[in-house]
Amino acid sequence: MKPREKILKYGPEKLESWELVATILGSGIQWLDVFQLSKKANKVIEEQAGSITIEDLEKIKWIGKVKAIQIISAFELAKRHFIDDNIIIESIWDVLGQVSEYRNKRQEYLICITLDGASRLINKRIITIWLLNQSLVHPREVFADAIEDRAHSIILVHNHPSGTNKPSNEDIYVTKRLREVSELVWIQLRDHIIITKNDYYSFKENSLV
Repeated sequence: MKPREKILKYGPEKLESWELVATILGSGIQWLDVFQLSKKANKVIEEQAGSITIEDLEKIKWIGKVKAIQIISAFELAKRHFIDDNIIIESIWDVLGQVSEYRNKRQEYLICITLDGASRLINKRIITIWLLNQSLVHPREVFADAIEDRAHSIILVHNHPSGTNKPSNEDIYVTKRLREVSELVWIQLRDHIIITKNDYYSFKENSLV
């Protein structure tokens, strides 16, 4: 399925980063298809993070000034309207405000919020999208980006489409494993929160982290 078709069917959060880049680029060139080109561009974007420039993108073979401007413009638009560099996450309500769009999802989303030492939001990522009763998430999927962010702490959030906010045995086991790994990598697991349409469950408030 093409990236644009995926967006229409599942929403942009379902796409890989390189697929989002592909939707911006639109089409490749005669010698290189858009998927190959977008993977090259996405690699540079990930390496440069928030400091990406037109010149960085122009260094990629087959990406000229026009395509570089398209990508940079998309980043700037998102920054102006959706990104606040000084978001502080101090309370459960701060967290819930960041994940409200996942309360009504029909699949389970696991989101990782990374924070610096002053509780400022660094990033918010979807780690995985589960089918119900799917196998457990691996700790490396949670901590790889947190390590790259040089995060001081993380908060995990996942939704329960069933409507119950009580943790399953699987939820408790996964949280225990992740807490153990967090101690090894020196990145604090501040909380794991289960959200439903109208309620939540905090592992921290229930002394489970």
